[in-house]
Amino acid sequence: MAVNNEMVLTKIQELYQSLYEHDGFSEMKIEMRFLKKGQKEIILHCGKQYRYVVDWPEK
Repeated sequence: MAVNNEMVLTKIQELYQSLYEHDGFSEMKIEMRFLKKGQKEIILHCGKQYRYVVDWPEK
């Protein structure tokens, strides 16, 4: 399944909404790493980890 930046942004929005509605302490962390061949790995930490690899346009 091809993952693009919009899919990652949608997941971030879903997680944020879930955290906002939670009635206790919440935390979300985002990591980004450069990979080979013009890609980035994006890891969303929010109770679970959601990992995505997206194409990064090299200039």
